[in-house]
Amino acid sequence: MSNGANALIQTLLNSGIDTCFTNPGTSEMHFVAALDSTEMRGILTLFEGVATGAADGYARIADKPAATLLHLGCGLGNGLANLHNARKARVPMVNIIGDHATYHKQYDAPLESDIETVARNVSNWIRTSTSTEHIGTDAAEAIAVAQKAPAQISTLILPADVSWGEGGAAVDTVPTPVTDKASNTIINQIAEVLLKQGKKTALLLGRRVLMEEGLIAASRLAEKTGAKLFAEVFPTRLERGAGLPNVERIAYLAEMATVQLTGYDNLVIIDAKEPISFFAYPGKKSYLVPDGCTVHNLVDPHQDALGSLHALVSAVGAEATEPKLQQAKRPKLPSGKLNAAKVCQAIGALMPDNAIISDEAQTSGVKLPVCTAGAPRHDLLTLTGGAIGQGLPVAFGAAIAGKNRPTIALVGDGSAMYTIQSLWTIVKEKLDVTVIVFNNRSYAILNIELERVGAEDAGPKAKSQLDLSQPEIDFVSLAKGMGMPAETAKTAKEFNKALKKAFNEPGPHLIDAVVPSEYEGLKLKALPHLLGAINSIPSPIAKALKKKIAP
Repeated sequence: MSNGANALIQTLLNSGIDTCFTNPGTSEMHFVAALDSTEMRGILTLFEGVATGAADGYARIADKPAATLLHLGCGLGNGLANLHNARKARVPMVNIIGDHATYHKQYDAPLESDIETVARNVSNWIRTSTSTEHIGTDAAEAIAVAQKAPAQISTLILPADVSWGEGGAAVDTVPTPVTDKASNTIINQIAEVLLKQGKKTALLLGRRVLMEEGLIAASRLAEKTGAKLFAEVFPTRLERGAGLPNVERIAYLAEMATVQLTGYDNLVIIDAKEPISFFAYPGKKSYLVPDGCTVHNLVDPHQDALGSLHALVSAVGAEATEPKLQQAKRPKLPSGKLNAAKVCQAIGALMPDNAIISDEAQTSGVKLPVCTAGAPRHDLLTLTGGAIGQGLPVAFGAAIAGKNRPTIALVGDGSAMYTIQSLWTIVKEKLDVTVIVFNNRSYAILNIELERVGAEDAGPKAKSQLDLSQPEIDFVSLAKGMGMPAETAKTAKEFNKALKKAFNEPGPHLIDAVVPSEYEGLKLKALPHLLGAINSIPSPIAKALKKKIAP
């Protein structure tokens, strides 16, 4: 027998969960002390939103859960935005939330709160463990729920006296059962749709079929049947680069997405959701599937997506069909004045092999897909839930899971400030993470949205809410203050030099890339009018415009 904290940690280890991202307080001290007597790796973060974002990034690369250790309901509340992103990404995670001792809760102490209510919006399973004797079985159930399809977030609330109490026993978790494939009826129906002559069909790929095996299978389908391949807007993890099929992502801007989907008679969805607009806009559709297009879902979230895709390949006779693979091709290094497109160009030209990209570049990253399509094979992790502040913590969590694979964090200046504390942990853990801040001194994406939603002409008060230029944020000083080497680049030549140095020297680096906004002045004013008219112009012209604006 041991105390509750030791029993909990050993149960986690028994299931293969050996990494915990922490931001502890008084109620969690027995868990913290128990780390010394176990093989659990505890990684300190300076903000709860960093811990939850890092656990998300870890799960995306490791394909297994990490744990988080947070302090009471307030700590959980601080981590909610990145828990939201993780839930939308469908990654497994086990949250351990410390609580007041069971006998202390009656006094309504200053930090007392209803933790279960706070957890409910981002957790698929919640339990407050009520006794030390039960902590092992409670933890085992939390782990089992997190790991079963679809991957989920479990929240286990750990009262302090349950943690310090004696009589805990570790539990061996039960292996996750293998999920069933889609029914033969569904597979054969969709095979008929794909093989039907005279009908345009697209495949929309999501969560579990966007890595090499799924991409190869989907490409065989496309080459056999003539179907078009799309990926969801913000994939959890997309493997891409030379030697893999290149898949076009659905655009963030609803008007651009409509252009992509126009003309298709059938849309086959494989482990994704039907395309919708991120927000509602006056006079515009929220549901983006074209009128007259029939939607076919291959799998439910709890089913075996990859196995079902292979079965569909067999049903259309595409097992021997050669997939279409991206040829190796890098852009040349840019020159002249620095802008966001040239930053993306330099990344494509210099990116190391087997890199991980955590992309939260917002408007500045629109040219990244085309600039890196033929670069060495890499993983792309994106902003699944749309809550900014994900890019930095997801990057370092992914770097830990990837055994320190070279990792690139692309962030806007506004989004970087949400979880800037990540830089400290990246340095502390000596991770090979290169942070690139697209510094356009504004919330550029919101300047676009201000124009798109049809709000009144923005005056000085409105514009000031989206302006980050006064005072300027000194990212180099912020990074150096946390021990990270950093420099500013204002020209393409300076950026190329800084990026080469960062990639050639293992360890953390930050580059403050000072760039103009991709959309400003007349271009910003014209964008809403162009988007409003794009669906009424001939499809070939609309597709050409889409390719130019959001390739």
